[in-house]
Order: sequence, then structure tokens, then C-alpha cells
Amino acid sequence: MLERFDCSAVEQNKRALPMAVKVLVVDDSSFFRRRVSEILEKDSEIKVIDFAVNGKEAVEKAASLRPDVITMDVEMPVLDGISAVKQIMQATPTPILMFSSLTREGASATLDALDAGAVDFLPKKFEDIARNSEEAIKSLQNKVKEIGRRRVSRFTRPSISTSNRTIEPKPVRNETLRPAVPQPDRSFQRSATTSSPAASAARASGKKYSLVAIGTSTGGPVALQTILTQIPANFPHPILLIQHMPAAFTPAFAARLHSLCKIKVKEAEHGDRLMPGVAYLAPGGKQMMVESRGGSKTLKVFEDDSPRITYKPSVDITFASVAKAYGGDALAVVLTGMGADGRDGARMLKQVGATIWAQDEATCVVYGMPQAVASAGLASDSIALQDFASRINKEAGNQ
Repeated sequence: MLERFDCSAVEQNKRALPMAVKVLVVDDSSFFRRRVSEILEKDSEIKVIDFAVNGKEAVEKAASLRPDVITMDVEMPVLDGISAVKQIMQATPTPILMFSSLTREGASATLDALDAGAVDFLPKKFEDIARNSEEAIKSLQNKVKEIGRRRVSRFTRPSISTSNRTIEPKPVRNETLRPAVPQPDRSFQRSATTSSPAASAARASGKKYSLVAIGTSTGGPVALQTILTQIPANFPHPILLIQHMPAAFTPAFAARLHSLCKIKVKEAEHGDRLMPGVAYLAPGGKQMMVESRGGSKTLKVFEDDSPRITYKPSVDITFASVAKAYGGDALAVVLTGMGADGRDGARMLKQVGATIWAQDEATCVVYGMPQAVASAGLASDSIALQDFASRINKEAGNQ
């Protein structure tokens, strides 16, 4: 007699296995489309489901195929990548990873794409993001998987009005750490520039501060822009910004923030004296530390060839120097980003009495860095992105 085959164990195993992240590759170069596809499909958890050769085709295939991730070139015929991002994020919000050339023009265009709703970017020359080709391949694969296993909802915000420029409404990602599963639609409209009632009710601790330091990675450019555009010109402390970003991009990013903000924003230079109301962006490819010289604090910016340090700039390195130079008189913030950079530095800051805040999961593009800090018990508060500016202003004694 034939034994009855029990399918329940097989079905349970299937459910336990992660579903492959479905990717739409968009580029007008057949060589680059093929190269990206080959790299991605070396990972069994990624499946390239189709290609598009221009932005118009990308918009159409995003709607019909519903990929988990779209990789997008900036410069393409018929419809460019930035315009395609805008249309996709309006019609079928999808995590989009931009590929960019490491030029001044490429940096500016990529920042425009992030403004339009793209999640993150990578250089078109993969070797520019890693020490060797194998590491570069893993970096691309991991980034695609990380942003692909998130739900994207219509999380919109109104225009950000500044003295120099108005940023038009655009979608912002609202994602979770878990693989996508059917869930009830919790899409809602909320302002990323208007603090919540909880933030308005929050009271300052009364603690004295001399510096604010902010570390971030994936999703950081938009997060930093959201916060810094709401900091007043008379902010009483210097601000350090550590954003994982290639060297070609940080000058353009600092210039963009400076044009949008009331405070001064500059790319940090070796020997800069820290001044109140000025934000210093760590240069890409280098490390930034604070040094005490007499009665003043200055910046040390230097090349770092250490094979043990993954990130350049590194949040850990800057935070560690802040702990030494400022002790407990620092407010450190860890925003959206992959990995755990900032956790070790936050631990050193915590040991000397500094205050650590982390971005909450709901408003992160990637909850990796804030989660690492929160899970280690280092963060005194987890704060929504739209509440940070109000909370920082209050805590710093500016309100």
C-alpha cells in the first residue's frame, strides 16, 4: 500500500525560505543591463524579472510587473531617470536604487533623484565602492535585498519652504525590516516637516550641550535635509554630519544643504574651527575627528587606508572623537542607514554621559543603524523623522 505523502512539512519549509527579491533593471546600455543582471542573479535570493531601456518603459513596467526593487540609470533617452523616478513614485511607489557617474554633474543629478523619491544610489563603477570586486558585488547584492524586503506606501509630505527654494511634494518611503507579506493598507498622509503632538509636548531635559552630531547612511540625504531646513540661523551649537557618501558627492550635497538651510552648511576641511550655527559635512572617502586645541575645538580631516574600517567617513570614528573632546556635553543622533556604524561610537558617548537619540523604525528607509543603537540600549529615545528638528531645537535651548 502506498504511503500518503505529507505536504505540510514541504509547505512549511517553503514559507521559511525568503522569497526572491524581484528586480527591474533600467539602463539604456545593453552591456550595463547584462552586467547588473549577472551580478544580482549570482545571489539566489535575487531574481531579475525584466529590463527597460529608457525611463518611459521603466514607468510602464513598474506598473505592470510590480518589482520589489528598480535599479535606474540617470541619463537615458525618451525619459530620463529623474523624471521616471517622479512618475513611478506617484503611480506605483517602489524602492529605486540609482546608478550614478562620479562627476559633479552626476552627483547633482543623483541628489535630484533622491529628492524625487529614490531610496539610495551606487556608482556605476562598482569598484569605487569597495576594496575589491568581490566586496563590490556583495555590496550591490546586499543593498538590493535590504531595500527590496520593505513595503513602500504613499507617505507624502508638503512642500518645504525655505528662504531660497521650495521643494515640491514627493513620496517618502515608509518601510519595515521584515520580508514583505500581505498586510492591511496603512497608508496615510503625514507631514515630515510638521512635528507630531507628542514632539510638541516633549520637554527639554535641561541638560547643557556644546555640540550636535548626526550619523546616517541609506536614506540620509533626505532625512538630513528634512531636519536641517528647520534649524534656525541662530542655532547655538556646531553640528557635525556624517553621511556615508562617495567623495565626488559630498561637495555637491553640502552646497545643496547650504542653499536650502538657514544655518551655514559646508564640507568639512582640516583645521576648521567649530562654530555655532554651522554644520560640517564629513568629506566622502575621508575620516573626520574633533580635536581640542587650547580653548577651541577644531576638525581633523584625514585619509584613512585602514583595511579594518569599512566606512569612510565612519560615524563610529567621529562619535568616538566627540566623546573625548566634549564628554557628556554632546547630543548624538543616529538616522536611517544599513549596518551598525555608530553603535560603538554611541557606546563611548553614552559612557561619558552624552545623550543618544535614534530614528524610529516607521520613518526609516533602512532601520539598520538606528536599530543597532536602540537594541544595544544606548538610545534614550526613538524619534520620528518629522519630530527631530523640534526636539533638537528644544533640547539645545533654542525654543
